[in-house]
Amino acid sequence: MEYIVVAAAVPALAVVVHAGLPGAVARRAFPVLLLAFLVRLLVHVFVTRGGVIEYGGDNLGYEARAMEIVAAWKREGLHFVTGEENPSLVGVALPCHIFAVVMYLCGGPASLACTAVVALVACALCVVMYRFARQLGADERAAFLLLVIMAFLPSFLLHTSDMYKDGFNAFLVVAALHAGVSIARRFETRRALVLGSLLWALWYVRPYMVFMLAIPLALSLLGVERGVSPRRLLAFGALLAGAASLFAGVVGGPVETMMHQLDIGQSDAVREANGDGGSGVFFNDGGNAWNALGPKLVYTLFSPFPWSSGSLALQLGKIDVLIWYFLLYAAVRGSRILWRTDRRVLLILLLFIVPSTVAYATTVANIGLIFRQRMPIVMVVGLLAAVLWSRNSGGGWKSNSPAKIESNRI
Repeated sequence: MEYIVVAAAVPALAVVVHAGLPGAVARRAFPVLLLAFLVRLLVHVFVTRGGVIEYGGDNLGYEARAMEIVAAWKREGLHFVTGEENPSLVGVALPCHIFAVVMYLCGGPASLACTAVVALVACALCVVMYRFARQLGADERAAFLLLVIMAFLPSFLLHTSDMYKDGFNAFLVVAALHAGVSIARRFETRRALVLGSLLWALWYVRPYMVFMLAIPLALSLLGVERGVSPRRLLAFGALLAGAASLFAGVVGGPVETMMHQLDIGQSDAVREANGDGGSGVFFNDGGNAWNALGPKLVYTLFSPFPWSSGSLALQLGKIDVLIWYFLLYAAVRGSRILWRTDRRVLLILLLFIVPSTVAYATTVANIGLIFRQRMPIVMVVGLLAAVLWSRNSGGGWKSNSPAKIESNRI
């Protein structure tokens, strides 16, 4: 049954690609994404589970939690196992339930089939990246280049080649921002429902990311068009009322969860635990997570450095970070172009990139962990880089005809 699930993921990938991309682009993209899908399965078999690189641990933890869900289903019937029923599922319920469904169908542990699902989500994210880049004004060639880079970005490839939740997190974050920018340009109830569904799912993958998205998405509801429609006012008013009720303590659970996670992440015990090992980094901050913020930001953005010592995985990660430097440089120049053409959308993206980077700088003390944590930031920065690469950007290839921007539909 496990191999049937893996085989079924291939036509599912074809459906995702052809439904999400225009015909000619889909025909070019499908072989690329099929290769990316197969490479992830090979990495899973020969690297992450083959012992070539000693890395990970969370993947095995999620597998164990999924097995606990399967056991609960066998005892009590199919149901959503909440964090109250199993505290270990708090913040990881969605991926563990997806893995549990696969295991339930396969009749036991099925890491290869679960990885096929993760790889499918990773390829779907590449499709979203293409659409998002086109929405920002990137031409077809630049958006396709971004799709290829993201499909084989080493850190993203590694963490979507096993039962990690990082692929789900990156997909939901980027898709939510994509929906938010679409709403900013033209409000539709359908888009708002899609956005709400994405945020609900994200809450069960990495809860604090919902709050990282709160400000940019609130801005997106204001729109970029002149005038404010009654529907947009109603949606924004509902958002403000919800925020007010949360902070007033009427519905304190989500905020308490977020603050609890932030307190844990910034605690000395967690930062010291994260710092253990060959890729740990300690700062002279007097025990205050907000001190020494400058050096922490440098490490969050630019580590591992070429001269850093560490494990084989860390050394291979330097290939990833060189690509990241290239994307970051291009994104700075691409931001200048977007500033001239669409400042509100640029602000939406920056209001995610900057606070997320600062938050991670105060919590992450391990340059191995930051590879995983900053993946959504890398994705969004890549979108800005694609704006620069476009022929009609004024900063990349030259062309006499402007690129045709595709539909903003989600």
